[in-house]
Amino acid sequence: MKAFNRKKHWENIYRTRELKDVSWFQPTPETSLSYFEAFEVPTTARIIDVGGGDSLLADHLLERGYSDITVLDISAEAINRARERLGHQANRVKWIVADAANFTPSDTYDFWHDRAAFHFLTDPGDIAGYLDSVRQGLNPDGILVIGTFSVNGPEKCSGIRVMQYSGQSMARLLEPDFEKIRCETLDHRTPSGSMQNFVFCSFRRKAHRNSQ
Repeated sequence: MKAFNRKKHWENIYRTRELKDVSWFQPTPETSLSYFEAFEVPTTARIIDVGGGDSLLADHLLERGYSDITVLDISAEAINRARERLGHQANRVKWIVADAANFTPSDTYDFWHDRAAFHFLTDPGDIAGYLDSVRQGLNPDGILVIGTFSVNGPEKCSGIRVMQYSGQSMARLLEPDFEKIRCETLDHRTPSGSMQNFVFCSFRRKAHRNSQ
């Protein structure tokens, strides 16, 4: 059986579908932005949006005055679309084309955001690789926010299988390095009108025991 090529799959998705037509489209990413407000994330914070593709979160963060934004996505096509949309403002964002399952951060971040990327990793090795990236890339006391399909959400998306999570299963994955702050479930209405149930969990990175 031919191995699944994750990068090729997503390059094809972004070459053939408009932003407004993909199921995860949000003109205003209200839930994601609410976490920046709830945690009073300063505009100088170092932020990474993992799987951000050509979503509009970076646009809204720029409008709010955030000055250190990184967007990571496996698809160069998605990032090129975002850069084209933002025009000259694209130079205010750092863009990384990489697979989050084997990403080695060269910087560390204060706020790690992932809406609807992590649940596409179904292989245990890929999941472990992603979590290693978070451990390497998030500062002590940094905030991690992950939104995935809940146990009541879809089993497939964009033609491929996903992992479903509960707040409890997400917390178990991230122990002992992260302290769960809260989890919430909510529905997302897709452009086609269907509903997808998500679980959003926030965590704080625990300081290393040997830190001063």
